[in-house]
Amino acid sequence: MCPLCRSNDSGDNRFSRVFVSARSLATARKVADEVAADSGTPADAFACDLADPASIRAFAAGVAARTDRVDVLVNNGARHLAGPDLGDADDDAITDTLASGATGTLLTVKHLLPLLRASAGADVVNLVSSAAEPRDHRSQAHPAFYAAKAAQAGFADILSHRLRPEGIRVISLYPPDFTDGDPLAPAWDQASRTTSDPLTARSVLDCVLFAINQPRDCFIRSFHFEQL
Repeated sequence: MCPLCRSNDSGDNRFSRVFVSARSLATARKVADEVAADSGTPADAFACDLADPASIRAFAAGVAARTDRVDVLVNNGARHLAGPDLGDADDDAITDTLASGATGTLLTVKHLLPLLRASAGADVVNLVSSAAEPRDHRSQAHPAFYAAKAAQAGFADILSHRLRPEGIRVISLYPPDFTDGDPLAPAWDQASRTTSDPLTARSVLDCVLFAINQPRDCFIRSFHFEQL
């Protein structure tokens, strides 16, 4: 999913509206329907291809037509590309990976920034990757994925500094490969999370919720994780 925008129209710490985008509108609608059914929160779905600037602009315009501000933007839509050798992916896949992870994240923030600035306290959350950390060689991801995540990290770093005077927090997470899960499935609550277990998606989410629920004087810039 990429990205997830939430608008808090009530002025408290609860989200009163959710905007979900994905490359496929059907996928976005499925998730939006699940969010609404599980939480009772209205959720709108949009198609947004992060590798297509026009699609990003249309997504931002659609959100702006439905709300006067955005309180939390989660960038979690960069494409993963497997294969350690440059020749393991064709040119189109490499271009798409770099465009969605680097340019797509930048343009999404750019075009939603007016709505973020309209918030009393906005947060931009970036799900980056440990692949963006110096000398990280553990992942078998393609070099294009490493490049995209490094660009995303550089953007997040300077954005945090430059938006700090406006009170907009930029929070980036650098998780290693982690076990994914369905929040609506019983395994979400039952998954083992001991010191010998790999990182779970729920733990990553807990970090996000922890950061955005801090008082506004607390700017948590990044989360880095020890790997097994």
